[in-house]
Parts: sequence; C-alpha cells; structure tokens
Amino acid sequence: MSRVDGLPAGIPAAPTAPARTPKGTLDQSDFLSLLTAQLKNQDPTKPVDNLQYVQQMAMFSQIAGTTETNSKLDGIADRLDQLLTRFPTPATEQ
Repeated sequence: MSRVDGLPAGIPAAPTAPARTPKGTLDQSDFLSLLTAQLKNQDPTKPVDNLQYVQQMAMFSQIAGTTETNSKLDGIADRLDQLLTRFPTPATEQ
C-alpha cells in the first residue's frame, strides 16, 4: 500500500484525538462495557455459550467481593495499629 503524505487543498485534516491516560484497574462499568461490545460483535452463526457469560459474571463478582473484603481488612488492621499505639500491651512496650 502506498502512503498519502498530503491532502488536496480545501480538505481539512482529521482532528487528533486527545491523549487518554490508561486506568490502573477495571471496574464493573468497564466489565459491562466489554460484555456489551462482545455481544454486539459476536458472530450470529456461532454465538458464545451462555455458560461462559455466567462464568465471567460470577468471576467478576467474586473478584469484586474479594477486593471489598481486602479493603475492609486493611481498615481493621489500621484501626488495630492505632489502638496498639494508644494502649500498648506489656509485650509491645519493649
């Protein structure tokens, strides 16, 4: 294929897209967007098995639950650290 270096006079160049910064993590909204795109673009003669969709959604729910649990455990650990510094026990007073 040949490359076109310039445009004829009177034809404006396409605007450049603004730079996007990538996300560090994906959330439920991103998952649903991907799932919707997958459904829109699948081959109608070879649809994806429903079991695969259910497995993907269950996996996402499990990951979301684990993330929430980890967040809560971090909060509990921080609170325990604060309590230990306020009320030291004989084992921590060395």
